Amino acid sequence: MTIEKNQDDNVLKRLLHSQMIIPIAALLALVVFNLIADPLFFAISMGQDSSGNPVLSGQLVSILNNGSELAILAIGMTLVTAATGGQDISVGATIAVAGSAMLAVLCGGNMRPEVVTTPFILAFLVGVLVAMLCGAFNGVMVAVFKVQPMVATLILYTAGRSIAAWINNNALPIIPTESGFGVFGGFIPGIPIPTPVFIAIACIVVIFLVLKFTSLGLYVQSVGINERAARLNGLNPTFIKWLTFVILGVCVAVAALIKVSRISTINYQTIAADIEMDAILAVALGGNALSGGKFNMGSSILGAYVIQFLTTTLYKFNVASAALPAYKAVVVIALVVLSAPIVRNKLSALWKKIRSPKQAEVEVAK
Repeated sequence: MTIEKNQDDNVLKRLLHSQMIIPIAALLALVVFNLIADPLFFAISMGQDSSGNPVLSGQLVSILNNGSELAILAIGMTLVTAATGGQDISVGATIAVAGSAMLAVLCGGNMRPEVVTTPFILAFLVGVLVAMLCGAFNGVMVAVFKVQPMVATLILYTAGRSIAAWINNNALPIIPTESGFGVFGGFIPGIPIPTPVFIAIACIVVIFLVLKFTSLGLYVQSVGINERAARLNGLNPTFIKWLTFVILGVCVAVAALIKVSRISTINYQTIAADIEMDAILAVALGGNALSGGKFNMGSSILGAYVIQFLTTTLYKFNVASAALPAYKAVVVIALVVLSAPIVRNKLSALWKKIRSPKQAEVEVAK
């Protein structure tokens, strides 16, 4: 019995100290709540779009669809947080800049083109370049000039949307539906699953392959844990920090492609509004320390979908959009507190106290 008790305690200890426990617990709590409140929340149906193509619809499909951009951003935000011990609050504004650049290339100076002749891949590559330049700027401010990340990225957070409007002379470019550009934020004809889901899966696969077959993850964690020790071991902390911002820029460009493709236009002031806060919350909800160091990419990605699950749940139950951040903040604060190591240790100690009387009874029975 003693061996079994020790095994149970070890399993519980590993579970309580696992980074995945908080996002998984949050996800299960949301699932149970929705099952009780409205089981139809999980209903998925097959329908048709305006062109007669089959499409899946339902709340779960919406969570996977709308959570794709957040999951992609969580990848880059996790690396930036781990390496610098700070966060990039300019990703929403950078999405506006990159999206505006893509539309400018597609429109070719005509804000209402009847036909799009520019290849989509070229527009996307321009958007990637622009977003990488924004990330590189933030990286230089943080890594070279040693500006605190949140302060450094406040520059683009403030000016980014104005830059996005300036790119297209404050006009609203509109891409014709017939161009096919909407496929990136909608559906591939004949495939009922939203395209952003496939894009997110591709990004997730790429980052996990990079982390598995390169030393990027090790280098990022080394710099985040102890920059001086990393330098003494031959690493270049300045370059690694800068690189994480550039990688985040690539993630921003992919998210921008999805965002502008959904509506084939852009609203400079509202596109991706407050998405940087959700990306940061996803990293925190995944149990990653916002002060930098070790990270778990899978936890951050799961945290992103949990945030979207929570948002969809609140909308489902008619919570006003103005009140949404308050509800979300209360829930996320509770989850982040539960993920703190000191809370986990106290829960583990409490479990041991609960188990002690039972163990005493077993000893007496013997």
